[in-house]
Amino acid sequence: MVGAAPNARGAGGGVGVGSYYDDDDSDMIVDINVTPLVDITLVLLIIFMVTASYIVQPALRVELPRAATGEDTVKTTLALQLEKDGALSLNGAHATEDDVRSFIAKALPVKPDLQAVIAADKAVSHGQVVHLIDVVRQAGVHRFAISVEPSGR
Repeated sequence: MVGAAPNARGAGGGVGVGSYYDDDDSDMIVDINVTPLVDITLVLLIIFMVTASYIVQPALRVELPRAATGEDTVKTTLALQLEKDGALSLNGAHATEDDVRSFIAKALPVKPDLQAVIAADKAVSHGQVVHLIDVVRQAGVHRFAISVEPSGR
């Protein structure tokens, strides 16, 4: 019939022509296929796991010495790194000693309990690390930690 209104069983009433009803009885089909949802969720989970490993890695690769007594420290606002070639970094960006002094001068009034975490490559000489500690202490930061990588016990 041309122009007739569709009946309660759908456009054609048969299976495979867009009907939401089963032919055997007039109950509505309520099954939901969750397989595509699970597939998409697992793909998103894998993407997040892969990208999270890149986010966690520091921008500067420093090979830390190992120590059996090393502990995790709370992330601070003053992170200093000394690279193999003696280059200094402040919070992940290359800096000079004057930059460190000015940063401390600005940050110390806001956070008087400022703590410096010093990470030095194991190839850096002891004298360079001691000099950096002196710079930090002279600028007013008296709490500092030396970052190490915990060794297997």
